[in-house]
Amino acid sequence: MVDLGQQYQGIKEQVNTAIAEIMQTSAFINGPQVKAFQKELEDYLGVKHVIPCGNGTDALQIAMMGLGLEPGDEVITADFTFAATVEVIALLRLTPVLVDVNPDTFNIDIAAIEKAITPKTKAIVPVHLFGQCADMDAIMELANKHNLYVIEDNAQAIGANHTFKDGRKQKAGTIGHVGSTSFFPSKNLGAYGDGGAIFTNDDGLAHTLRGMVNHGMYKRYHHDVIGVNSRLDSMQAAVLSAKLPKLDAYCNARRAAARKYSEAFKDEPNIVVPKTVNGCEGICSSCDCHVFHQYTLKITNGKRDALIAHLKEKEIPCGVYYPIPLHRQKAYLDERYKEADFPVTNQLIQEVISLPMHTELDDEQIAYITSTVIGFVNG
Repeated sequence: MVDLGQQYQGIKEQVNTAIAEIMQTSAFINGPQVKAFQKELEDYLGVKHVIPCGNGTDALQIAMMGLGLEPGDEVITADFTFAATVEVIALLRLTPVLVDVNPDTFNIDIAAIEKAITPKTKAIVPVHLFGQCADMDAIMELANKHNLYVIEDNAQAIGANHTFKDGRKQKAGTIGHVGSTSFFPSKNLGAYGDGGAIFTNDDGLAHTLRGMVNHGMYKRYHHDVIGVNSRLDSMQAAVLSAKLPKLDAYCNARRAAARKYSEAFKDEPNIVVPKTVNGCEGICSSCDCHVFHQYTLKITNGKRDALIAHLKEKEIPCGVYYPIPLHRQKAYLDERYKEADFPVTNQLIQEVISLPMHTELDDEQIAYITSTVIGFVNG
């Protein structure tokens, strides 16, 4: 699904030199590489504050802690996503409120958000799934109307742009009150281990978050806020610094691969290609709203599971993101949830399949993958 070994060859010298330097200085935690990467990412995103941390799940949790959310507060998020998004809500004894998603973009449904808002609602967590922003114009309007926080889960969409109705562009993860991301190795900007970061333009919130990631300390052994131990290590920061200047090129390579996939599949009646928020189905060469962390099809003739088995026989990697909706997960079962509230999610889990997507895909590989899929689905 991801060829990290080949990608490494393009940054090998820089990464090896940086890691050798870290070994010599032994500044393994919060070394100069972390501070340098923090500033580089702030500049790239156009955001005032980046707070590096240990992983993307921690980033979400610490963001919620920093906003002062209290047990019982309701937090609305998408049902069709990875469990980490709802996991941290439950860990903080907040009340997760799961809602359905859009059938075209797979992102959180705006009408479902509005319907779910109650006097106890305190925050919305839009997940920028598979590499593109949720409808942040509408989400920010709802948040302002109801005085809610917006916490962006940007683990899959770093590098994507959101174009507002007035034509302004802003990087995913920097639009809400606070954003979070993951640097898990398979992400578009991935480390060689765990890592994450929090983004905000709020000076006061940034100060709080910087203490929280380091045991609540601003001065050693002075614990001013309740915190956690979640710090990006210097080696991961060095890897990320090597990759960050190439992120736009990585994203463009993914977009190019997505266009080739979509061109091959576009006339197939039983295959639905991913649609962008602009409706261009990933084919438009000027599209910058989607960075294709995943390239996810819908197989609409009931052959999805059989296709998975066929692809395995042909040694073509694939994945189902996600096979079980959060509202059916044992840890998050709740009598508030009714199956009738999740028609789109319940359909998607039967149809979606993600194909290999990475910066090293070549035309021969894409041709083999697409012909294999088309041949089986139409057979």
